[in-house]
Formats: sequence, structure tokens, C-alpha cells
Amino acid sequence: MRGGVTRSLVDSLDSGRRVTSFQPASPTTGDSCQPASPTEPARQEPSMDRSLQLALAAAHVAEENRGQDVLVLDLRGLTSVFDYFVIASGTSRRQLHAISDEIDKKLCKELRDKRMGIEGYQGSSWILLDYGSVVIHLFETESRDFYAIEKLWGEAPRVVWQSLVERGTAARG
Repeated sequence: MRGGVTRSLVDSLDSGRRVTSFQPASPTTGDSCQPASPTEPARQEPSMDRSLQLALAAAHVAEENRGQDVLVLDLRGLTSVFDYFVIASGTSRRQLHAISDEIDKKLCKELRDKRMGIEGYQGSSWILLDYGSVVIHLFETESRDFYAIEKLWGEAPRVVWQSLVERGTAARG
């Protein structure tokens, strides 16, 4: 089973442990993109194309909202828990909130995906959005440097997402 990232991911990264499984996340905000309800039927396993579509959309939205150093890591060969990490930096908590809200709008409302959980929105320099097969990390610059997720997952191939987004936009246009 993929997804359901909770505080254990943040704790695991803090301690440097290898991440292998998670407990389902619980909602922590009252926003419009609610996590999947435990009473809803289980979501089908996403296709690799769907996971990549979500990751590319999140990266593009982060960049459109002035996110810095936007990076997509392909984790499919390293873990069965999720397929992609999207990592971006912002200069303030307000900017992180704006990026987070816009990613939710795009992935929930436009792409009709369910967010499974969110961490750090209320008072952190690191917001984590869990979409099951895709986990989005939004950091203030100092926190990103401190946690160094791209170094922790250094074996993961980097997706050249800008060219994939451009090709997708050209194909639709």
C-alpha cells in the first residue's frame, strides 16, 4: 500500500532512518482539499503515468508561485511506499502556504486526486503534502538546507520535469 505519510516521515528523516512504511495520515487543517475518508472505498493503485502527472503538476505550480530550486525525484526504484518526491523552497511561511494551497487546488480540484494528509501547515518551516504516490515537500530555505532531503535520497534519479511539462503543454495546445 502506498501513501499515508504521517509525522513518522518527518521523524524518520530527522533521525536518518530509511523509510519503509507509514501509518495513515489524519487531517490537520480545515481546508477544501480534505484527506481521503476512512469510510470511502480504497483508491486504486495509481498508474506510473498518473503519479508522474501529479508530480509534474505540483512542480509546475510550485514554480509558477515563485518556488525556488524545484526538484522532482523518482523514488520508484528505491521504495515501494511512494513514486515521486517534489521538493521546493520558499522564502517565507506565507509563500509556503500560497504554494501549498495552489498545489492542493490543482491536484484536488482540477486533477481530481485526494490528498491523504498534510503536516507542518500550521506553524512550520516545512510543509508536507501526501498524495499517496507523490509526496510534496515545501521548505523555507534554511530548513531545506538542514534536512537535505535530496542528499538523503541522493540515489534517486532527478526528473527533468521542465521539459516534460513543456512537451505536455505543447501537446495540449
